[in-house]
Amino acid sequence: MLKKSIFTLLFFILSLGISYAQIQKGKASFYADKFEGKQTASGEKYKHNKLTAAHKTLPFGTIVKVTNLDNQESVEVRINDRGPFVEGRVIDLSRSAAEQLKFINQGLADVQIEVIDAGDGRTNSNRPVQIDQNIENESYFQMKVKRKNPSGYGVQVGSFKGFDNMLKLSENIEKSYRASLFVEVKELNDDTVYALILGDYGNRKKADKLKLKIADRFPDAFVTKY
Repeated sequence: MLKKSIFTLLFFILSLGISYAQIQKGKASFYADKFEGKQTASGEKYKHNKLTAAHKTLPFGTIVKVTNLDNQESVEVRINDRGPFVEGRVIDLSRSAAEQLKFINQGLADVQIEVIDAGDGRTNSNRPVQIDQNIENESYFQMKVKRKNPSGYGVQVGSFKGFDNMLKLSENIEKSYRASLFVEVKELNDDTVYALILGDYGNRKKADKLKLKIADRFPDAFVTKY
């Protein structure tokens, strides 16, 4: 089991969960072949032969039953990615899942999604990304490090493979927003990843409000819960 540690650098941190609807209807699509082996938002790599899917808000790890309303074929998939970001579409399935629902030739299908097992979102993280500019070799940061075991809601603004890049962005965010900032440290695909999570809220409503506030600057930010 991957070990995670949380610490603060001149600020506090928290992570949030994602609420979900028990039943949802809409259009389903499936991943194009070009995404084979690409990293998903959870950090896993997409494999066409795995029964996985992308959803806009369901916590990673959630198991959903997807039913093709045209032929009543069903399949259970695990959410490990974000999307589809196309109006009217509610889920993006792996090719294997789409084959079981028998809509490969059509490309899209009217489906019903039913939550079978709610995920905890603990594998949450945006794709590890690098900001455009590295910090200078001789930059100095004053740090007060404190391990935390948060329990509440926050907004993950990004995740990074580079500790230096994480420091640079955290300094910038600290000055821009009046909210506690936390760093989550975890291992993904043998890499150490640093996720920045903004906000320390006891309810999701305040976290959602913060997410909207920072959407222009961080369009891929999402609410997460520990």
